[in-house]
Amino acid sequence: MAGLINFEDEQEVKQFLDNLGVEYSYQCYREKDPEGCHRLADYLEGVKKNYESTAQVLQHNCEVNAHAQSCYKLGAYHVTGKGGMKKCLKTAYSCFLKACNTQGKKSVDACHNVALLAQDGRALETGPDTTVARQYFEQACEGGFAPSCFNLSTLYIQGFPGLDKSMPLALKYALKACDLGHVWGCANASRMYKLGDGTDKDEQRAEELKNRAKDLHGQEKERQLKFGE
Repeated sequence: MAGLINFEDEQEVKQFLDNLGVEYSYQCYREKDPEGCHRLADYLEGVKKNYESTAQVLQHNCEVNAHAQSCYKLGAYHVTGKGGMKKCLKTAYSCFLKACNTQGKKSVDACHNVALLAQDGRALETGPDTTVARQYFEQACEGGFAPSCFNLSTLYIQGFPGLDKSMPLALKYALKACDLGHVWGCANASRMYKLGDGTDKDEQRAEELKNRAKDLHGQEKERQLKFGE
């Protein structure tokens, strides 16, 4: 049938992939389509394994088009120095911040990375900044990113300069992380209800959350087993 690819024919597959590259390049540089540019970057990375060219396309799409997904991936390239990009956490921070502030795929992931780098401090001239970390953890948590909710919970459990310890807030974010499927969010919330940290003691609620954590842990182990098969 016309238009169908015989994926058992190596030459036909190669021609198909080469044509994809030409199409994505046209979308990016002739049609000025940011999504086309990101498709080109994914193609160069995943099919051609040409990380230097991938990095150049990502940089173009981030700087010229402010494409959130490309900015996020460019930040990851700067974290590791991949594709000939300068290994620099400060530049990575700028890329993640741009992705975070630009609505699109990977925006909440980027906000989480901004928070992690702010908490770590190596990407900032002023060192660790818990206030900035909290701000971007909150933004990612509101976007439904469970690890950010959990990290907020731990920040409020420990307390830091510029962020007072608050067990009620720690419980709030642990519960939100749990609702989003975070095992340790459920486990921490369970313990807080059991001990009465940030709330009245509630053995029944503690047991419910403990069972939720067990279920999530079991599901994760099952996914890992299936992935390994």
